[in-house]
Amino acid sequence: MLIPRATLERVMSGEVTLAFRRWRRPTVRAGGTLRTALGVVAVDSVDPIALTAIPAEDARRAGYENTAELRHFLSRRPEGQVYRIQLRPGGADPRVALRDEVPVGAELAELLDKLNKKDKMSSRGPWTRAFLAEIAARPGVRAAELAERFGLATPVFKADVRKLKELGLTESLPVGYRLSARGQAVLDTRDD
Repeated sequence: MLIPRATLERVMSGEVTLAFRRWRRPTVRAGGTLRTALGVVAVDSVDPIALTAIPAEDARRAGYENTAELRHFLSRRPEGQVYRIQLRPGGADPRVALRDEVPVGAELAELLDKLNKKDKMSSRGPWTRAFLAEIAARPGVRAAELAERFGLATPVFKADVRKLKELGLTESLPVGYRLSARGQAVLDTRDD
């Protein structure tokens, strides 16, 4: 579920507590979370609702002036069920804190093992350390340029970088990426 940045800021401040989406099937579930650029958003409930049953107060709680404005937003996708999603701030993104944790000993060995498994599962061979080295050498370079270096389509490259980000090894910049302290520690370690 994509949340526009301006709305996301209002969710994180507690001003917006609901969202409405029209889906063929929900893309979030009650009890789940969404990691965003501003932190984690907790999803407390996801309930089907008739478009005509949405009260004006709920439209305002979702950040709209009135139900007409909300209906206009939902009309962009005419097919599917309308869902009422209750949201709240869910805390900081755990990957942010992870970036500064420099692994040592067993934790480092476990992290290297995870990278080795990603390399072994790849149909194109080892890539994790090569990506880390390229990002370290070229911070802030557009993903398309980095992808070209590896002969990959940009979406494929970005998907792999997200796998590294999940481990706290990289962080996204307004343009491109950079290694975290954790990523640099991994890159500096020889895995024999």
